Amino acid sequence: MIDALFGSKTRVKLLHLFLNNPGKAFYVREITRLINEQINSVRRELLNMLEVGIITSDSVDNKLYYEVNQQYEYYPPLRVIFADQKIAPAKNKSGYRPAWQDAIMQLPRLRVAIAAGALVKGSASTIDLLLVGNLSAAKVRSVVAVIERQEGRELTYSILSYDEFYYRLSVRDRFITTILTNKHTVLVDVDNILKEDEGENHA
Repeated sequence: MIDALFGSKTRVKLLHLFLNNPGKAFYVREITRLINEQINSVRRELLNMLEVGIITSDSVDNKLYYEVNQQYEYYPPLRVIFADQKIAPAKNKSGYRPAWQDAIMQLPRLRVAIAAGALVKGSASTIDLLLVGNLSAAKVRSVVAVIERQEGRELTYSILSYDEFYYRLSVRDRFITTILTNKHTVLVDVDNILKEDEGENHA
């Protein structure tokens, strides 16, 4: 089955693109620009790769997005083959961060992401992950499933629109306040809306 992945220059370029950007989704015309190939050739190879299972697709705002399937059987060895550099855990202030954080931070249209609960040592929050933005529920479920597999536990997560989050934050809504007053880690804050929230509960 893995033999079906190779055989054309376009396919190799696509594998290189997807496997160097786990957790990031691309639409067709964006892909054609990035790999400099004809759109018909790209579409044909995307269909082949979907059939094999190395990528997944999801429709958002009438656009079809594609991304690598991190649960694919041969994902780990292919990632090693196509990675531009040796794969190593990324770092944050406290040392190394788990790989799943990168997948979260690359969700399209994500504006705020907060980890808490089971994902942050010492947190008593009942919510493990809060995601804010115009997000695809299916894509979030896919990423969460990968995290659950890596962490070996089921996670509780919530998705809010930016307007709802901003309002609930401004009125000190109990749900938001509970998350922020427990130990937590801000993974993404595009608009610096949580800039003032850097007290002792910020991991």
